[in-house]
Amino acid sequence: MKKITIAIDGYSSCGKSTMAKDLAREIGYIYIDSGAMYRAVTLYCLENGLFTEKGIDTDTLRKSLSEIKISFRLDPDTQRPVTYLNGKNVEDRIRTMEVSSHVSPVAALGFVREALVKQQQEMGKQKGIVMDGRDIGTVVFPDAELKIFVTASAEIRAQRRYDELKAKGQEASYDEILANVKERDYIDQNREVGPLRRADDAMLLDNSHLTIAEQKEWLAEQFQKTTNG
Repeated sequence: MKKITIAIDGYSSCGKSTMAKDLAREIGYIYIDSGAMYRAVTLYCLENGLFTEKGIDTDTLRKSLSEIKISFRLDPDTQRPVTYLNGKNVEDRIRTMEVSSHVSPVAALGFVREALVKQQQEMGKQKGIVMDGRDIGTVVFPDAELKIFVTASAEIRAQRRYDELKAKGQEASYDEILANVKERDYIDQNREVGPLRRADDAMLLDNSHLTIAEQKEWLAEQFQKTTNG
């Protein structure tokens, strides 16, 4: 069976990453979490004092990009990829509200996107990958054979994020999360470089009221159609 590239784009907290990870595992593809890469850069900025009262210290960040090494390793217990920043496991830290509330302005920086898009394209040269993000089907892999655009209402996405943080034992405020989701939607759709939009040839998946099992079935169906077509 020919190997293809699968691009999954969509709004924040739509469950794109979980969906992409599960699909990759089931079909034996490599999963690449592009959002985790932007979150790792954001964590680096937070740890190194690059968020100032005037905004992001872009000059220092630009000079530091070559020092920011992001990689993924498979967790033998969960069989899921874990994000490493400069050799340290940062998977849990990049999922905190602190990182969530700072990631959009970092991801909107043209030079950051350019550097990470190059890395992502390099990772996907051999095909047989599933990558999720905001601009995978439009910028990173415009020739991907299967493109999916995921959406759900802001309220449902905020509730999912709230439940996820609570399950990890982290403090969470639904209202704060909902405001963050709406703010990220606005920034993601209106940034100059690689704005969030549905590619013309992307299939729409509104998972507001789908169970995980129904979603998996739909994805498997699209994959079969594309690879057997």
